[in-house]
Amino acid sequence: MKRSRQLAHVKLAYHDPKFMESFSARPLRILSEYFDPLTRLRQAGVGDTIVMFGSARIHSREQALAQLERTRREARGRQTAEWRAKVKSARANVEMSRYYEDARELSRRITLWAMTLGMHPKRFVICSGGGPGIMEAANRGAAEAGGQSVGLSIQLPHEQRPNAYITPELNFLFHYFFMRKLWFAQVAKALVVFPGGFGTMDELWEMLTLLQTNKLSSHHLILIYGRKYWDKVINWRHMVGTGTISEREYKLLQFADTVDEAFVRVRAEMEAHHLVLDEDWSRE
Repeated sequence: MKRSRQLAHVKLAYHDPKFMESFSARPLRILSEYFDPLTRLRQAGVGDTIVMFGSARIHSREQALAQLERTRREARGRQTAEWRAKVKSARANVEMSRYYEDARELSRRITLWAMTLGMHPKRFVICSGGGPGIMEAANRGAAEAGGQSVGLSIQLPHEQRPNAYITPELNFLFHYFFMRKLWFAQVAKALVVFPGGFGTMDELWEMLTLLQTNKLSSHHLILIYGRKYWDKVINWRHMVGTGTISEREYKLLQFADTVDEAFVRVRAEMEAHHLVLDEDWSRE
């Protein structure tokens, strides 16, 4: 009887949270972050994606204007350098909010067009990093078009919740950055890069390196949105002039400054190279 009670308390290893969170079980956790998205994307019938990157700190026009009004109101009678800087920052947020609205509208247009291509599988589904800012705008635009979208969130020390516009069954949370990046690249046919910071640049360089080294299809579109911002951040032509990249590698990039221009480029590239799936990986 005593032995039976002891056996009743023994757990299968994969039911034991202590083991599953241990160093020894790390390979299992990594594999789970591959197979869970694989299974759920297949079940949802997602054929491929268009990934949209950008800053988590860029707000919608409505939010930015409301913040500017609050800051101005709080700054009245406080003519200090600190409050002048706060008002200046709030004005800059309003100016940058155009990129949120552009990402939202571009996502909406891409989704409306993609849904005309059929639903079995679903083509060119919008995919974002799942968080706020440009990521939220991308998922929001797809939702406003009546389509689905993917969110690939990352577990961070400071809580960052997935935005409310991700399709619930396509809402993923990763612990490992490299597994998240794999799923950005795995089924993507295009990357649209809006203004952003370290994270956006990290993801951009990752994709460019994969493309440069032929780990991605040569027809994978990399579209840089907003040259007014990006040309101040990165001197692309200087890299060519100094020989650190070639002219051919520079031409891996395409650029757009308006939603109309970006949509035309995305649609043209998808129609020219990707209307036929390379591999029906989404089939069960």
